[in-house]
Amino acid sequence: MRGFFVTGTDTGIGKTIVSASLICALRDVEKICYWKPIQTGIEKDNDTETVKNLANLTDEEIFDKGFRLEKPLSPHLSAKLANIEITVKKILRFIETDENFWIVEGAGGVFVPLNENELMIDLMKALNLPVLIVARSSLGTINHTLLTIEALRKNNLKIFGVILNGELNKENRRAIEHFGKVKVLAEMPKFEKLEYENLKSWTRKNLYGYFEKAAD
Repeated sequence: MRGFFVTGTDTGIGKTIVSASLICALRDVEKICYWKPIQTGIEKDNDTETVKNLANLTDEEIFDKGFRLEKPLSPHLSAKLANIEITVKKILRFIETDENFWIVEGAGGVFVPLNENELMIDLMKALNLPVLIVARSSLGTINHTLLTIEALRKNNLKIFGVILNGELNKENRRAIEHFGKVKVLAEMPKFEKLEYENLKSWTRKNLYGYFEKAAD
């Protein structure tokens, strides 16, 4: 597989919006396919539908197979309540082709449990895609981001970079780059009106260069 795995330092961190932005940055040079392997709380939160709208995706650019669970809980618990077992092996069976450039969005952070024995990072290792970390820009982000970076490196996963979400914070950005030895690719603001044209415009100004190089 080629592509990126989008993870976060927490849940509700902005992974879905960043995934849509990556698609805007890459679709001119790659055959893009967005995939959310695990979605909990599906009745209220449908990240696939959100990305479809924010990135103006066609049906061919969405891979909508995976675990879709009702309860808005950790995957292992939501699956248990639905009498389902999530495993990395089962997730990999959903994949039908590797011809696309995949934008794979995780659920929560790297140590979110999938079952009694496997974590989200085990899926990341199985897919072996470069990882993009999404983190909040506010107080607490340095610790959360550095812990995520350490976990990924200990598991031999390549980190492509970090995107901070929220109000600009130069000191937090500097600290993450200095101590984490990673590049903060951009700081994504809170959009007054979050829609395709606005997101595409921001992406064009802030991310195009990074991901055109990645696709090459």
